[in-house]
Amino acid sequence: MFPLFYIFASIFHMYKNTYVKTRRLMDEPINIFKALSDATRLKIIWLLTNMDEKICVSEIVEVLNEYQYNVSRHLKILKHAKLVEEVKEGKWVYYYLTPIKNEFRQLIQEAIKTIPESQMNNEIQKCKKLLAERHK
Repeated sequence: MFPLFYIFASIFHMYKNTYVKTRRLMDEPINIFKALSDATRLKIIWLLTNMDEKICVSEIVEVLNEYQYNVSRHLKILKHAKLVEEVKEGKWVYYYLTPIKNEFRQLIQEAIKTIPESQMNNEIQKCKKLLAERHK
């Protein structure tokens, strides 16, 4: 009976280790899909992808007509999913897309680019105007 216990214990540890490794491999896609499951977060990523420029919270607030608290909360979720990063310049914090490091991220980026611009016309115009004002 004693050797049988060791056999079951070793099988359990093999299964547990395999499960943990598999779960860790799935963490990135799960976090990304969760982050992109909200319309506001998807719009933020779409803007960062298609405007190809870093954007601060106040600009996102104005473009999406959202409350600052909500935008900050959404950016925190996107940052946790490692979709965006931030850089501080003076008193401003700008957000930009995390550089693509693997094929999965590349496919996600390409999928986001396929969202028709017609669905984001108002946001595009507001964003272009704000970015032009910033560069003056």
